[in-house]
Amino acid sequence: MGVKVLIVDDSAVVRKIFSAELARDPEIEVVGTAPDPYVARDKIVSLKPDVITLDVEMPRMDGIAFLRKLMKYYPIPAVVVSSLTARGGDLAMEALDAGAVEVMCKPGSAYSVSDMSIELIEKIKAAAKVNLAKKPATINAVIHNHQKLSLTRTTEKVVAIGASTGGTQALQLLLSALPADTAGIVIVQHMPENFTRSFAERLNQTCPMEVQEAKDGDSVIPGKALIAPGNYHMMLNRSGAKYHVLVKKGPLINRHRPSVEVLFKSVAKYAGANAIGIILTGMGSDGAQGILEMKQNGAYTIAQDEYTSVVFGMPKEAIKIGAIDSIQPLDNIPAVLQAHL
Repeated sequence: MGVKVLIVDDSAVVRKIFSAELARDPEIEVVGTAPDPYVARDKIVSLKPDVITLDVEMPRMDGIAFLRKLMKYYPIPAVVVSSLTARGGDLAMEALDAGAVEVMCKPGSAYSVSDMSIELIEKIKAAAKVNLAKKPATINAVIHNHQKLSLTRTTEKVVAIGASTGGTQALQLLLSALPADTAGIVIVQHMPENFTRSFAERLNQTCPMEVQEAKDGDSVIPGKALIAPGNYHMMLNRSGAKYHVLVKKGPLINRHRPSVEVLFKSVAKYAGANAIGIILTGMGSDGAQGILEMKQNGAYTIAQDEYTSVVFGMPKEAIKIGAIDSIQPLDNIPAVLQAHL
């Protein structure tokens, strides 16, 4: 039986496009649509969908207020679909706090319907596998009074992290536990444009390290974590002893842009045994071959365990092909990482 989906959006055009695109996948069944949260509430009770897609800006009740009520009284995996704006990125962060398991953006000038449908199908299938009872609690933002270290020297160690569904919470837990002078970190979290900027800004407020959305040419140095911008691939490169990142357009890899695979393969090539690879919660297999190449080139590799993963897809695939040195619950990973730096 396919994944039953209810589409909640005030735009008739969006409801029609989403219904048509999702109907292309034989594993998904659109059981209904709703123009606002009040109609959605009744249809959720009568149709019992496995997943809902939810717009955040709607009349009568906004999507985030609805999501908070839903998670309290009738928990259901929700994929929030927002507009591709800076405000959309902030709303996406609020939606994750409210209990959404995935966020993505509507198609527009920077984001085609075909790219959207690939991503929406992927996210709905991931959401259907989420056990909401196991979803990690959202961390309340605590502003650390750590001095951010603006170091200009390089480090011979590079930490590369890949994550997807459930990764925003996992990354916040992980980075919050690392000291301000940790080796340079490069991160791919599957998220759209602007959403990654809002995510980086939030992490920068709550983590000892400096966290930024990466720009082409940024140096990878101790005390700084760089997050790949949505809709761009990020690769590690090296000039002499110094590491930097390249941020480039390119085709979807493993149905993603940014792709964990692209990052990990570049880290395998340019950092070799100076790298540590970490693969976190997420649907699919993005990054599995890349972290295997890292291990084969001498890197130490860590995977999040099944119990603490929201979706045990990406770590499972990496473990299955022998790419992982250490399988750890999320709260152990910071200590294991620091022990190998």
